[in-house]
Amino acid sequence: VSRQVKEEIRRGFARLEDPLAGLLAMLESSSDWKGKGHSLGYCITTELQLWIKAHPAVPQSGTKLKKLQVRVLGMLSQCPANLLDPLISIYQLHTADRNYLLEHVSHLYLQGNYKEAAMLSIKLKLQPDQDVEKMCTPLLLQDKANLVEEYVAEYPELQRKLLQTLDTWCEPSFNIRDIIRPYQGMSKYKPEKFNRRVLSKLIFRLLERFNIDSALCPNVINQRHLRTLNYLFYKRFVEKTMTEENWADHIQSTVGENRWLQGHLVQSLLRHCGARGAVRWAQHCRVPPEMLPQAVAEELQKLHIQDRVEEVTKADNYEASKKKDYYQLPIPRENIHFLQTWEETLQCWEKVLQAGQVIGVDMEWKPSFGMVGKPRVALLQLALKDEVFLLDLPRLLEQAEAEGEKEKLPHFIQMLYSDAAITKLGYGMSGDLSSLAATCSALKDTEKQMQGVVDLLAVDKQVDGLSPEHSHEERGVRQPEKGLSLLVQHVLGKPLDKTEQLSNWEKRPLREEQILYAASDAYCLLEIYERLCKDPESFGLGSDLTESLVGKQSKKPRAKKQLNKQEAPSPSGQEFQGPRTEASCPPAPISPQEFSVVCDNMLQGLGRYLRCLGVDVRLLDNEDDHRKAAEIARQEERVILTSGLPYQTLRSQVGEGRCFSVNCSQKAKEQALQVLKHFNVQVSLDDIFSRCQ
Repeated sequence: VSRQVKEEIRRGFARLEDPLAGLLAMLESSSDWKGKGHSLGYCITTELQLWIKAHPAVPQSGTKLKKLQVRVLGMLSQCPANLLDPLISIYQLHTADRNYLLEHVSHLYLQGNYKEAAMLSIKLKLQPDQDVEKMCTPLLLQDKANLVEEYVAEYPELQRKLLQTLDTWCEPSFNIRDIIRPYQGMSKYKPEKFNRRVLSKLIFRLLERFNIDSALCPNVINQRHLRTLNYLFYKRFVEKTMTEENWADHIQSTVGENRWLQGHLVQSLLRHCGARGAVRWAQHCRVPPEMLPQAVAEELQKLHIQDRVEEVTKADNYEASKKKDYYQLPIPRENIHFLQTWEETLQCWEKVLQAGQVIGVDMEWKPSFGMVGKPRVALLQLALKDEVFLLDLPRLLEQAEAEGEKEKLPHFIQMLYSDAAITKLGYGMSGDLSSLAATCSALKDTEKQMQGVVDLLAVDKQVDGLSPEHSHEERGVRQPEKGLSLLVQHVLGKPLDKTEQLSNWEKRPLREEQILYAASDAYCLLEIYERLCKDPESFGLGSDLTESLVGKQSKKPRAKKQLNKQEAPSPSGQEFQGPRTEASCPPAPISPQEFSVVCDNMLQGLGRYLRCLGVDVRLLDNEDDHRKAAEIARQEERVILTSGLPYQTLRSQVGEGRCFSVNCSQKAKEQALQVLKHFNVQVSLDDIFSRCQ
């Protein structure tokens, strides 16, 4: 709005005998102010608000103001959100009769204007005098959870009442239709957004946001623990990828003294171990005898329970015999140092903080299995060429705080990450650093300041997956390798042994298996990096590997929920570059109609973009093996478009020039331009959208 218009508005107010009544009359007779954005009505209203501040004598009181307040309240349910605050301020609605305001909001509610009733209640701070369940239920049915959060944000007592109500709805025996029935026929109802799963997620979000003890919501906590219990049985008895000790440790901490969970534990034990195994484990997990089914109770009478629980399941003990199948740490055990004192740590930093040093960095924490709060780092691993340091972070932080020097350790960690002369290797660094920030608030800005980092997760998308025939069948339902383990297998020949990944990393002392696992996780990064730097082309990577990755500051990826580091968010730093495949002389120009391609599954965005331009495109599905692209290319005479490591495999299976490596770090449009330029495809206006999308 121009300065002249604003001045004209203020002169108009000055000429009016009653500016407040004048504004109201203008708004009531105009429809312009109801639109979104900054309408003329909005500008006049906000100018009056400023004008009143400059002329304190203007605000009215008594009967005249009350009449104006009644008229304003009638308008508020229709006015855009940006006018609520100015009108409430101008007409001093906070001073209006509270019972009248509550009556007005109740009227809005009965008319089905649930959102408007809630927003007005928030603005006028009426929540303490309202029924939180009644106000919030229709909002949840309309998928307005954010408004529900805002409604209770300033009132701890209402937060607790709301959480208890939501938890009651999540009780297995509760019929959720009883909640929906009174609101059938309401507008904007979204039934797919109102179920136990969605409510459970909302409860956990509210518990975390308002920092409320999760014991307030026993139903959702029990259900989450039950899912954890089922997951642990799957890992131990189906996948067979969890050691007995790890499994027992997590089972005990998950079930605890909870009778309901103990009942489910016994049933699962019977299914997987039989009565004999069930009674031994039930005894080990301290399940009360009265909780045991008859078959297990009878077995208890027969058995003499030994002090040490024996393995009575059919889970294979492949620890020693299968070591040859996994990556082995190439340094002696005495070169792995577990540090718990500041004196030991100082010696570590002297070796680590040296210009030109290359360090593998990893972190471990106790699995949270989806419970409230971010995981706190229990172990920080720093791997050098000849030795690995394992820092007991909780112990060191506790010690530093006791000595009144709690900034000491964060200071050294920040020095490490911000020094461009030291190369830090990681895998899923962003996830590690967010957990580090949750462990120590002084480290919350580490990711913004870090330099000289190489996140090997950037290679992850470019690794050709293991084919099923390579898996070890005797290990049960062997899952294909993924994440860092897959990268280690591809580059170094053998995968990581991940059986200790879900350990309780907070428990001390650490077992020998945990120490070796933690050291291997950090040290393998050094070996991968060294191999890739020596021969990047053989892995389908650009020869400028070091230049493209080192010294770049990390870009913060979008947050993504994590169960563990194998599901880490997208990489920090730069993607690995595919090899340049520019031809020495360009091919003859062709039209998009003559150009047929098959896109590998990491390039679906590129495929859709090329199809928009008229190119004949086949797309691999997410679950397809990369080698399917070669079959399609041979059968249908198509060019393969791929990226990274699969390029090496695929180009040898088709004719020369029939496989092209695309830069995976670029957007689809940039990739398309790269492809069109390389194959000299000339696109005309008639080609665009010429094929069915």
